[in-house]
Amino acid sequence: MCGILAVLGCSDTSLAKRSRIIELSRRLRHRGPDWSGIHCHQDCYLAHQRLAIVDPTSGDQPLYNEDKSIIVTVNGEIYNHQELRTKLSSHQFRTGSDCEVIAHLYEDYGEDFVDMLDGMFSFVLLDTRDKSFIAARDAIGITPLYMGWGLDGSIWFASEMKALSDDCERFISFPPGHIYSSKKGGLQRWYNPLWFLERIPSSAYDPKVLRQAFEKAVVKRLMTDVPFGVLLSGGLDSSLVASVASRHLSESNFAKQWGSKLHTFCIGLKGSPDLKAAREVADYLGTFHHEFHFTVQEGIDALEEVIYHVETFDVTTIRASTPMFLMSRKIKSLGVKMVLSGEGSDEIFGGYLYFHKAPNKEEFHLETCRKIKSLHLYDCLRANKATSAWGLEARVPFLDKNFVKVAMDIDPEWKMIRPDLGRIEKWILRNAFDDNERPYLPKHILYRQKEQFSDGVGYSWIDGLKDHANQHVSDAMLNNASFVYPENTPSTKEAYYYRTIFEKLFPKNAARLTVPGGPSVACSSAKAVEWDAAWSKCLDPSGRAAVGVHSAAYESTASEASAQENGSSLIDLSEKKLGYFEAPTVSI
Repeated sequence: MCGILAVLGCSDTSLAKRSRIIELSRRLRHRGPDWSGIHCHQDCYLAHQRLAIVDPTSGDQPLYNEDKSIIVTVNGEIYNHQELRTKLSSHQFRTGSDCEVIAHLYEDYGEDFVDMLDGMFSFVLLDTRDKSFIAARDAIGITPLYMGWGLDGSIWFASEMKALSDDCERFISFPPGHIYSSKKGGLQRWYNPLWFLERIPSSAYDPKVLRQAFEKAVVKRLMTDVPFGVLLSGGLDSSLVASVASRHLSESNFAKQWGSKLHTFCIGLKGSPDLKAAREVADYLGTFHHEFHFTVQEGIDALEEVIYHVETFDVTTIRASTPMFLMSRKIKSLGVKMVLSGEGSDEIFGGYLYFHKAPNKEEFHLETCRKIKSLHLYDCLRANKATSAWGLEARVPFLDKNFVKVAMDIDPEWKMIRPDLGRIEKWILRNAFDDNERPYLPKHILYRQKEQFSDGVGYSWIDGLKDHANQHVSDAMLNNASFVYPENTPSTKEAYYYRTIFEKLFPKNAARLTVPGGPSVACSSAKAVEWDAAWSKCLDPSGRAAVGVHSAAYESTASEASAQENGSSLIDLSEKKLGYFEAPTVSI
């Protein structure tokens, strides 16, 4: 991951303005500690903080076309850049950077080239011939991008909110799959798959096609000139990523320089079940496994720094970002710059436990569409910013553009959870990798029930967070929350505590409007809460909140009824009896 900052049309060409842009760009240096660059053209400034992963020696940015009339600053990776270079054979390339193709594609295809890019990216391109510019973000929003407006008529773009929040009167999260064109004067969607229109697909399920699409997604993400590894929690998704990467690593260019032994990483409190599961998978695959531990107090001590980097007050995101943030620091200390991670699978295949209650295939599919559309506000935001806080890049094979198309074109009837047919959550993914001749994973791992986080360790971590919040947020403060925070009002002391930290760091109204809200159960959208009337009384993102679905919740049914008869709240019960809190090990 890199950090980009672009300020266009600010009507100020002074040295003081240049110095200000450089100062703001430095706020992104954690994202790109390897090099800093800036290009100024009249009152337009393009700045870049580089994390060198492909072509570390010559790929510094901003990047240019042959005569330097086209300037581009990019955050991301273009996995098909070699293929695109063959289409651009008339051009002379200055570097080996995968991102340089963007400048030349613009020359040959104008503003209509973005869909040709296969990768994760956010970029700003300036055409100095007429001072026009475009900005674009990848299909799902894997890389972050913000857009702002200054009182002087300037338009700003930045990888993180902190680089523009002080100087912009208003700013927003740039929508994924969109392009902004100064010529056309607004945002337009360049990514228009059928699933985005929420049409119900009807393609037959072919396990071989699904498996091959995912393997290709993993293999193309082995494009690197620096050491990398895999974040391995021991869950299905990260284990499949590690399995496929391990299987194909020896064939990659990476192996020629760095060897074919895959490194895997996991974090948790000592004794965490997830640490044990990750170790089991690592031993099966023969990886060089790194296990990190942290304490509840270390996590609490990092909270303000985590919120500063991830730029949100969403409870689930902060709970999960904290261990990922701590792990990323450890990984970077080993000299690793890039990791593969498992985000996106649960959204695509309906892996969250609340999908057990989907009333029909139409509702199931619509919910997966809603979940994918909001990934840039939750899991993608966490995975990108928690890692890039330490100059580490996270790549997510499940969100490969072609793989998403293949998976989302399948008739959702195949994704439905059908105990009568022996189909648990994400059955079509598990079945696709169920190979008896060359097993990808042991059967008991391949068919392990979905766990957002492990049970006992989760209680220790999240209970510690709640206790900490209780010490800082009084009952009176929470009772008056709707007056202090009328927008997206926090409903718990934990949420209130995170909100106070966020507001201290990012006090503008525009900042708080970038954070999503609304009711949720077990990571559902607000719409899916309607699937079960009981859920509206037990709103929490934990998987254990899906009463009647999670194995830890089954045992509590009788106690739950008794508690309600005695006047106890369902929230209290879920906290004390259902293992209400998520675990600190990062289930990626």
